[in-house]
Amino acid sequence: MSNDRQARISARAYEIWKREGRPEGRDQAQWEHAIRELDAAESQIPSKTGVLTLGIDIGGSHLKAAVLDHAGAMQGVEGRAKTPSPATPISVADTLGKLVHSLGRFDRVSIGFPGVVRGGVISSAPTLSAHGWKGFDMGAAMTALLGKPVRILNDASVQGLGVIKGSGLECVLTLGTGMGFALFHNGRLAPHMEMSRHPLRKDKTYNDYVGNVALEKVGRKRWNRRMLKVIEIMTTVVNYDLLYIGGGNARHIKASLPANVQVVTNSAGITGGVRLWDARMDETFSE
Repeated sequence: MSNDRQARISARAYEIWKREGRPEGRDQAQWEHAIRELDAAESQIPSKTGVLTLGIDIGGSHLKAAVLDHAGAMQGVEGRAKTPSPATPISVADTLGKLVHSLGRFDRVSIGFPGVVRGGVISSAPTLSAHGWKGFDMGAAMTALLGKPVRILNDASVQGLGVIKGSGLECVLTLGTGMGFALFHNGRLAPHMEMSRHPLRKDKTYNDYVGNVALEKVGRKRWNRRMLKVIEIMTTVVNYDLLYIGGGNARHIKASLPANVQVVTNSAGITGGVRLWDARMDETFSE
């Protein structure tokens, strides 16, 4: 490997490390992720002559966005802003409009949203604090705001599209303000289930049990034990071939995991957005 390429991989790995919140113990995974991003950028048609996708990840604590080339590699920097409080549809849309203003040109938009989305319309948003989301046509609102075609899907589904192998039964959990869930069979997205709101223990849902409030309340050691319990339940209920765990709080997982369970980069919540425009997803957005 030339010194120049090694330096570029090192610089890209450093950017990935910062994007993921400076976690410990993920050096090798970040190095491999950097190689994949560079390979995609160097071996494909230059992005300036191809279709560019604006990937947006809406979370309970932060809004993130980046422009992606057709291979899903980030072009330039990732934009980041705190989720407004109260997080009303209008305040979130306004904040996103300001956030993406400096990111450069793009041709289409992909959005990962923390709730149930059907045809661009929000059915629920359990981790956002404000009312007014039920029935809000966010797809139409963002199309009007940005002037580009928009596809919007549950955030765990978008994260999954960024990491799955496309073979067998693959399950995705995202850990942040709450817990997201998505399921794929041979690369096809299964109908959405709000697993995070299902009762787990007494009156606690998965959101209550391993969400951010629980992490801060019980501490990382006890929270890791809870995560092992969640993984055990998912193994029995879903019977997956592979389980991927992402989201901002996945970096706090220190417990020893089964061989078919992987902690994945949080940036997939953005980079997976380019896959929303794959032909295999057309059926999902035609309903």
